[in-house]
Amino acid sequence: METPFVFGKIASDVEFTDRQYETQHLLNNFNAIVNTVLISPRRWGKSSLVSKSTELYCAQSRDNVVVFVDLFNCRSEAKFYQEFANAVISATNSAFNDFVASALKYLSRFAPSFSVSDPAGTYEFSFGIDVKDKKMTFDEILDLPQIIAKDKGLKIVVCIDEFQTIKEYDDPMGFQRTLRAHWQKHSDVSYCLYGSKRNMMIDLFSDPKNPFYKFGDMIFLQKIAKQEWIPFIVGRFHDTGKQIPEDIAAYIADIAENHPYYVQQLSQLAWFRTSGICTKDIVDSAFEGLEAQLGLVFSLIIDSLTPTQIGFLQAVANGETSFTSQEVLNKYKLGSSANVKNIKNALEKKELIDILPDSITLQDPVFKHWLLTKY
Repeated sequence: METPFVFGKIASDVEFTDRQYETQHLLNNFNAIVNTVLISPRRWGKSSLVSKSTELYCAQSRDNVVVFVDLFNCRSEAKFYQEFANAVISATNSAFNDFVASALKYLSRFAPSFSVSDPAGTYEFSFGIDVKDKKMTFDEILDLPQIIAKDKGLKIVVCIDEFQTIKEYDDPMGFQRTLRAHWQKHSDVSYCLYGSKRNMMIDLFSDPKNPFYKFGDMIFLQKIAKQEWIPFIVGRFHDTGKQIPEDIAAYIADIAENHPYYVQQLSQLAWFRTSGICTKDIVDSAFEGLEAQLGLVFSLIIDSLTPTQIGFLQAVANGETSFTSQEVLNKYKLGSSANVKNIKNALEKKELIDILPDSITLQDPVFKHWLLTKY
């Protein structure tokens, strides 16, 4: 029997937890050809949300097309152009012959070569690019979605995951200016940009000095509320012949602090341990197992930190708020009040804490519990 809970991969259909508002928000933007920037901490379900919304978008019309580009392994401009062009040509052509014809039609200047890359018949093309050649421009590639949309009467949404990777290119500001100069002129194409490095994404789109400032509608994804988790967990247990009372489902959401990844994972671990009806003891056992499983990872994180950074994490975990007060500085050995800002910045860059307008929180609720009880 397949497990009813999904984490670590894209959730779809019944596995997708209710995000009606965010799904409709994205769908409205796609239909209105509005660019979207989706921001949240890691493992909060960005990819699943985009997948669900684009599925609904494509179901509305055969002329609605979605292009998916993953920049996780794109560490250079040349690789970006390669992946971008491949994704656009692939999404707008269903057969290999059409794929080849489109590549030759729109990108002939780059002399593309073609190959079938795996037994499933996935095809791609390659071409030689020298981004340092000042005489070479890449207008055809960056404008490819708009050109194809016009030619074929399509409305295209280009979804780019790990978009913050472009900040690591040789000339990041110049590259960002080039992208913005092209994409802002596209009338039949919208862009949905998201990534796992929350702080880098915020900097890209909220800093007036950056080219992508105010590029589109910024959506800050929130945790799924407990009242939405309860019927989801109860329903998934019921669908697989098991039971969990609503108060125990709520307990799972509470102990995981509504963190999407951990609610799903803890629910699955509890489901594995349940033969009939899930109880609080079963959930506690599942959580202890999860914490033990991650203990080595958490120890390695601690080993990479300075004593003052560890002290600050402990202060956050204990619910402290006045980090520059003498009492907190002394209790957690944080040094001077001037040092606190540096500590916060370092931990935020390591994606261990979230700095919000009115609070500072640990990103990982299991790590938080481990700090409080095991360290």
